Amino acid sequence: MSDFGRGNNHLPSCDTIPRMNFSQITDNLFVGTMPAIRDYDSLRDLGVRLIINMRFSQAPKPDPNSPSIKILWLQSIDSPFFPLSVPKLIAGANAALETIRDGGKVYAHCAYGRHRGVAMGACILIAQGYDPQAAMRLIKERRPFADPFAFYIRPRILKFAETWNHKQ
Repeated sequence: MSDFGRGNNHLPSCDTIPRMNFSQITDNLFVGTMPAIRDYDSLRDLGVRLIINMRFSQAPKPDPNSPSIKILWLQSIDSPFFPLSVPKLIAGANAALETIRDGGKVYAHCAYGRHRGVAMGACILIAQGYDPQAAMRLIKERRPFADPFAFYIRPRILKFAETWNHKQ
C-alpha cells in the first residue's frame, strides 16, 4: 500500500500544487484536507467509499470513475460565530455508519483538517460508540495538529454526543 499522504503531520504548504494531507484515525476513518480529483484513486485504493466535505464555499468535485466514491457536502463555516450544525453532523454520522456497515471507509475533510473535518470525524467515532472525550483524544493523537478541543469546536462535538445518545 502506498504511503500517499501519510506521515506528514504538517499543515499543507502554500505551493502552487495543493496536496492532500490526511491521517488514518481508525481502520475505517480518515481525516484530512480537501482531496483533488487526482487523489480519488488513492482514496479508492485505501477502501474509501464516502467523502464528507465540511467546507462551506469549496464544492466537492464528483468522482468521474467507476465505481465512484460517494460524496456528501455538509456546508459549514469554520468560525466561532457560526456554530457547526448538529443536524449536519448527524447526517454525516448516519452516512458514515451506513458506509462502514457496507464494508467501506470514510474520509472526512475541511480545508486544513484541523476543525470541521475533525469535528465530523469525532462525531463518527461517537456514533460508533466512543466516549466523546476518547474520540477527541484519539483524533488529536493520530493527527497532532488537529484541534477538536478548540473553544468553539469541542462544544459542538459534545452537543452532537448529547443529541445522538438521546436519539438512540
